[in-house]
Amino acid sequence: MRNMFLILLIPCFFTLSFARGLRQKAFVFPEPTANSYVILNPSKPLQLTAFTLCMRVATEETDETIIFAYRTQYYDELNLWRERNGTYSIYFSGPSIYFTIPPLNTFFTHLCVTWESKSGLTAFWVNGKRSVRKVFRKGHTIRSEGTVIIGQDPDSFLGGFDINQSFVGEISDLNMWDYVLTSNDIAALSEGYEVAKGNIFRWSDISYEIKGNVIVQPINDYSAV
Repeated sequence: MRNMFLILLIPCFFTLSFARGLRQKAFVFPEPTANSYVILNPSKPLQLTAFTLCMRVATEETDETIIFAYRTQYYDELNLWRERNGTYSIYFSGPSIYFTIPPLNTFFTHLCVTWESKSGLTAFWVNGKRSVRKVFRKGHTIRSEGTVIIGQDPDSFLGGFDINQSFVGEISDLNMWDYVLTSNDIAALSEGYEVAKGNIFRWSDISYEIKGNVIVQPINDYSAV
């Protein structure tokens, strides 16, 4: 019986540090920190010439804050920011582009970004509605072999975090594709319908690792998971 008991304990131990699947759940980042974040493990390498990135975001922060960060050893390959002046920005390996969109707030907003290298066309989508399209990094390729983090902006590879840039709020329904979804698909996603499975990240079976004080919570409930 003792041997059997030990065998049952081992899987439970590893589940605490490496988990999968967040259907109807959200990450709660309760306070500013320099050490709390979530690593998201993609289903395929982020060697990208196009993408759609969508998520639901709720935050009351009005200062500069990171929303999504993908960094390789030397570069911020793909960062999504709320800037101090209230605009929203995308960074690819240095250069950035800025958009004026309705601000995030205490209620969940469905937020998407689309980009494709061939034309450079880039847009934000807020609750299914597209911003003006802008041309950004035409011909660029986002490089693989990096790490995706939510909650912090790594100024070095998995380090250099700044408490003043950390995300405070909730993030849910993060999905990502290596192509640009149609406007109908993005509108359907914003209404809660399922469309093509995210082939980079799919929230319902996403693989993730929590570091520090980040809570996994049902979207519509107060009970702890």
